[in-house]
Amino acid sequence: MRLSRALVIAVVMPYLNANQARDYALDISRPTTRDGIRIHSQADFAGMHAAGRLAAEILDEVAEHVFVGQATGVIDDYIRNRVEAAGATSATIGYKGYQHASCISVNHVVCHGIPGDKKLKDGDILNIDVTVIVDGWFGDTSRMYVAGKMNRRAERLVQVTHDALFRGIEAVKPGNTFGDIGHAIQTYAEAQRMSVVRDFCGHGLGRVFHAPPNVLHYGRAGTGPVLEEGMFFTIEPMVNLGRPETKVLADEWTAVTRDKSLSAQFEHSVGVTKDGVEIFTLSPAGTFHPTYS
Repeated sequence: MRLSRALVIAVVMPYLNANQARDYALDISRPTTRDGIRIHSQADFAGMHAAGRLAAEILDEVAEHVFVGQATGVIDDYIRNRVEAAGATSATIGYKGYQHASCISVNHVVCHGIPGDKKLKDGDILNIDVTVIVDGWFGDTSRMYVAGKMNRRAERLVQVTHDALFRGIEAVKPGNTFGDIGHAIQTYAEAQRMSVVRDFCGHGLGRVFHAPPNVLHYGRAGTGPVLEEGMFFTIEPMVNLGRPETKVLADEWTAVTRDKSLSAQFEHSVGVTKDGVEIFTLSPAGTFHPTYS
């Protein structure tokens, strides 16, 4: 069902500050496809690159703060301070009551892990997810880290998840469909005897945090909306060593695997170009993968 402009504003505006509300009003006036997906201009790519670069730079710098004995809350404090020092805004602080500049998801936490006093142990794998706002544009990215040394099963999970993301990105070009993206991710991960989480997905973004479409990480090739130049969205597959089912804990944020199997996730924000795709959140230091060294 397509919601009216007035109803969308009424639902979304309470979660936004004054500047975000202004940018949201600007965004909903942009041309859309019949599926409600924003079509951005060529000039808009520069704004997304600036936001994406800052988010990626912060995640580059975070690597040295991930070590055995470190508290996830300390990592989040670093991210909060770094966003403020850059003159940017954290998209997550205050979002639906969330009070942190990142989500940090350890081991069997699939996504939306809340930073706190918990200290990392040797072999822990963790996803750190950061979204910043730069001049009204949202840069959203996440990647995996390890405290100490990964065991072989965790290392393989991280590698498969990383490669599944790029299989999905390779499917992005005008004329393909969102189903092609999900199909590429799902078939690759399942061929490695792992499962793709169904309960969470990627999303459109630009001058808003979350917008159409829902970018599923599974599906049938040739189905779903057709990709067009100017679409901006995230691809962020979550892959489990065990079954795909998840549950959300009592804090109403933290999602974990039901079977307590390890989970991993990588995320990039991308834009569809005339003949392919641009990644807005590439690591300036080339450290997107935790074993880069």
